[in-house]
Amino acid sequence: MSGRFIVFEGGEGAGKTTVAAAVGRRLAHLGHEVVLTREPGGTPAGERVRALLHENLVPWGEAFAFLVARAQIVHELIRPALERGATVLCDRFAASTMAYQGHARGLDMATLRAANMAATGGLEPELTIWLDLDPAVGLARKLGEAESIRTGLEAVAFHERVRDGYRRLMEEAAPGRWVRINAAQPLVEVEMRAWEAISGTRPRGG
Repeated sequence: MSGRFIVFEGGEGAGKTTVAAAVGRRLAHLGHEVVLTREPGGTPAGERVRALLHENLVPWGEAFAFLVARAQIVHELIRPALERGATVLCDRFAASTMAYQGHARGLDMATLRAANMAATGGLEPELTIWLDLDPAVGLARKLGEAESIRTGLEAVAFHERVRDGYRRLMEEAAPGRWVRINAAQPLVEVEMRAWEAISGTRPRGG
């Protein structure tokens, strides 16, 4: 594959969707084909799974719902885009499962990794941009948003565990594969830091 796969991760209200869209506009202006998508969603099946995730599922049911949507988006959207040389910007991917269902819900990490590997066929992003924000601040930004799925409606303590999960995932990642950005900065600064991270990263074949 000759395209680039870049993922935006972070807790609730961190600005992933907004920042990914801003980066996408910059890339498109430079002549790149950009595919902007999100998890869960991005395909008809994935959007139906997103609706299901408003329900109060048991932890493994929740995890498998995310994996259904991920398997579908990898097969239908992400791999075809990468194969034709496009840049895919995805709002959440596998790290969300490890942070939310693994670290915060307490599901077995090794089992989650194996299940995710099966769902994605081993596909990993070349770069993960973690928009790090105090969970209390992020939840306040999202207050009253009807679109939030169940994980977004949990208490602050749950989201503190999610944040710690992201921190651990970054520590475990290979050098250069994760970038942390302080999402409490003004949006223009966050967008600039994200752009610098992406424009300074060499494309990696897959």
